[in-house]
Amino acid sequence: MKSVHLHVFSAWCLAGCFMGVAPAASAQPEVDGKPDSSAFIRIPADTDDWTRHFRIGALVGMNINASFSRSGSAFGISGNDPANGIFDDGYVRTDQTGNAGGYTSYWGYDRASQYSAANNTLAMHAATAFSASGSANADGGAFPGFDMAYGDNLWYWKHARVGWELGFGLMPINISENSSTPATVTQTTFIFNTGGIIIPTAPYQGGPGGTGPLMTNSPASSSSASSTGNVTGTQSLDVMLYTVRLGPSFYWDITDHIGVSLGAGPAVGIVSGNYKYDETITAGGLNARNTGKIGGTDVACGGYVNGALMYHVQEDADIYIGAQYMPMGDAAINGGGREGRLNLGGQLYFSVGINWPF
Repeated sequence: MKSVHLHVFSAWCLAGCFMGVAPAASAQPEVDGKPDSSAFIRIPADTDDWTRHFRIGALVGMNINASFSRSGSAFGISGNDPANGIFDDGYVRTDQTGNAGGYTSYWGYDRASQYSAANNTLAMHAATAFSASGSANADGGAFPGFDMAYGDNLWYWKHARVGWELGFGLMPINISENSSTPATVTQTTFIFNTGGIIIPTAPYQGGPGGTGPLMTNSPASSSSASSTGNVTGTQSLDVMLYTVRLGPSFYWDITDHIGVSLGAGPAVGIVSGNYKYDETITAGGLNARNTGKIGGTDVACGGYVNGALMYHVQEDADIYIGAQYMPMGDAAINGGGREGRLNLGGQLYFSVGINWPF
């Protein structure tokens, strides 16, 4: 948010400076014609009038939000790796001897309840998958971005001009939500034999040096069961929004120093980036970390209406402030039962920058 305030403040300061140093600026030249005529008159191709313009500035986008959903029965979990001896409550890994004789010193466990002295076994647990369904919404704040446009005037009507304008916008967007959802968690229990060694008191963390209590490096058995738990964490959309718009434009010099422009037409938005998740799966008193991202690109279509107020600093430069409403459809990034949806139905932009007629 600080960067947004800085962009807007700097642009207003720039506008104020130009206004202060150019009080005697004149309006843009006019096409010779009949200003009292009610007809649209084609601007001659060889006119000396500055019919074209190029505009560039900073913008702030608002009223953009997102929704997130999960719907699946076999979401994987990235935070543990039982195949390589990493569990939710301990580890049994390869030590520096390469687990000579089928034993390793590189093992550890977290809780006393994992050890059964009567059976000479040590249990390791790992959540291997979970099922969850649910959705959540998140509101976005103000997003800074960049805007530029090129246009040409084709007709004049009295003291106004009518033409077209092609615009482009670029804006990075990051929207996150944090919530908790019930889940059914599949948890696998791995049983290791401990016969012949004294198990240190929990919690214990052995090193890879090959010395110390040596435990068999392979489980004697394993079994899986499902239990009720929760998935808690953050889902986010980290994307770039590109917009392209094209439509008719209307320009009118109100005074020698002030002009206004209006435009409307169709618009297309391209959303490209990542749906990210960072969550914790909790079941049976154990936590498993799960992170990842899904990349994607989607296209949304809609329209725009915009307006700008211009101050003529000199004959070939204006300072402008503008507003734009650009409603579009949603854009989604999804995969593997997850979806992040960017809602662009109420986009509102405010911009400030410099316009060059030529």
